[in-house]
Amino acid sequence: MIQRSGAAPVRSTGISTAIVVGGGLAGLAAALRLAENGVRVQVFETRPKLGGRATSFDDARTGSRIDNCQHVALGCCTNYRAFLQRVGIEHLLRWYSTTHWLEPGGRHSATGPGPLPAPLHGAFSLLAAKFLPLRDRLAIGHAMLLALREDRAQLPPAPFSEWLDRAEQSEAARQRFWQPLIISACNLPIDRVDQAVALHVVQEGLLASRWSSAVGVPAVPLTDLYAPVQRRIEACAGSVRVGESVKRVAADRIETRDGTTHRADRVICAVPFERVASLLDESELREDAALKGLAQLEHSPILGVHLTFDRPVLRLAQAVLIDQGTQWLFRKDAEGRVLHAVISAAEDWMAMDEPAIVARVLNDIRTCIPDAAEAEPIAVRAVKERRATFAPTPASRALRPGTVTRSGVLLAGCYVDTGWPSTMEGAVRSGEMAAAVAMGWPPQQFLQPPLKAGRMVRLLSAS
Repeated sequence: MIQRSGAAPVRSTGISTAIVVGGGLAGLAAALRLAENGVRVQVFETRPKLGGRATSFDDARTGSRIDNCQHVALGCCTNYRAFLQRVGIEHLLRWYSTTHWLEPGGRHSATGPGPLPAPLHGAFSLLAAKFLPLRDRLAIGHAMLLALREDRAQLPPAPFSEWLDRAEQSEAARQRFWQPLIISACNLPIDRVDQAVALHVVQEGLLASRWSSAVGVPAVPLTDLYAPVQRRIEACAGSVRVGESVKRVAADRIETRDGTTHRADRVICAVPFERVASLLDESELREDAALKGLAQLEHSPILGVHLTFDRPVLRLAQAVLIDQGTQWLFRKDAEGRVLHAVISAAEDWMAMDEPAIVARVLNDIRTCIPDAAEAEPIAVRAVKERRATFAPTPASRALRPGTVTRSGVLLAGCYVDTGWPSTMEGAVRSGEMAAAVAMGWPPQQFLQPPLKAGRMVRLLSAS
């Protein structure tokens, strides 16, 4: 269960007004926390809608509202879940505890929690999975126990593939098990993602508790999911201004594109890392060592492909496609005619045009779902998010800035050093941290604790 520590107002006497630049998840989380604690907050968002990269659009081809890419949460995302709870919208996520795996030819395996306590809750389903030889399934189980004992904070920057070398994982285990899990959570393949980031996913997302790996999928378009957040902020005497661009940010004021200056006690800059430099004063960029690293952070793209078929194709809620370029499928309707295909770390796909993308995705689907051989798409849409996330490479560990800049501007965004990869949880955590600092509290003031690890997890971690 989510603990509600920090949810009650803790009014600060040192701040009465604040400005948040950016209406993505990080900015919304910061603004909501400030507004709930009596701070008159103004949110400025350049786009005509909120959500940042977690958003939707009306597809002119079909008339449907579709997400730019499938966003999911895990049970271990305690701050994101608490954020949704406070707005009253957590029920708009559908939760699944079972992960389905489809091999070429259609053979199906399912992994998920069984009768044993954490961290052994997934052991029976892993042993029963057919997509790997028994020796690899046993080796994966052994690697899980090794991961449980790792102090990831003490590990040097290195690719996760090097850790898998030490754990003696075969090529099949890497490509069929580790790669789908890590690439979907971190948006980088196992040979590029920092080992500490990948182990964070394993420790907290797979092993800590039976609920950790549950997958929450929004049941409504993302713009509809987050619309109540704006209403909640405004109900607390805050304001949200969409379609209004900001060109300069300082610790106590901003300047909008029309030349108007708006002042506040604190300013939170919650825009993507590549935009931060364009908003701050040049002298600050030269003098603040932490900000210099932003220019060296990299992006990793995601490709989302929406397909509507002339007949049902996928009866499962979601599935991993093994050994395919298309990594995950999500069913978006009751019949299984409407699918959303996801390709994370999609650098190799970015130069492809839509017909080539759709042809490749269709081939992947038909390879793993023989019943789809005769199905024909009647509507398709490929959405490229070239700057979907920052890339959590080993080098990025030293480049992520803290919440407070030298001049006092506060930063929020999944690229901030929150201890999490580039996820919705990381974005919300950064917003909560920025709001706490703005109010004169330690950054951790509003953060939810992680899910409580089971007794056996604690015993095995200490052994």
